[in-house]
Amino acid sequence: MGEKSTLLTFLRAQRESVLAILDGLGEEALTRAVLPSGWTPLGMVEHLGDAERHWFQEIVTGTADPLPGGPAPRSPEAVFARYREQCRRSDEIFAATPLSAPPRGRHPGPLGDEITDLRAVVLHVIEETARHAGHLDVVRELLDGRTGLGPR
Repeated sequence: MGEKSTLLTFLRAQRESVLAILDGLGEEALTRAVLPSGWTPLGMVEHLGDAERHWFQEIVTGTADPLPGGPAPRSPEAVFARYREQCRRSDEIFAATPLSAPPRGRHPGPLGDEITDLRAVVLHVIEETARHAGHLDVVRELLDGRTGLGPR
């Protein structure tokens, strides 16, 4: 397995973990904040979709499709569908771009200086997705006591 395939395998595993951890939760649980920070599981999925869009579209390609609608709350189905669509778009960009390709956009702040190619982008997205999957794992345990969820 080559480097690009390995990176994509790890990214997909983290994405699948996010979805598996939340599988079976109803709207009440998905929109309930159980940590002091106040974010909800559904809000985290929305954030992860925005991160996919930001890093692969805005940073790698330098352009991105407009975000849908305003700040109105979205249904769980819409949020999960959007997340899956952003992941699909990211995979297309990843497949079409060499790992050594420099980004066409720039992330603000010091992290932007560290992102020098697609390889750095995908490693960052793997790290961010894994970190938030861990948060979601804790939240799921607090919501209904279930642990050890994720792809088998």
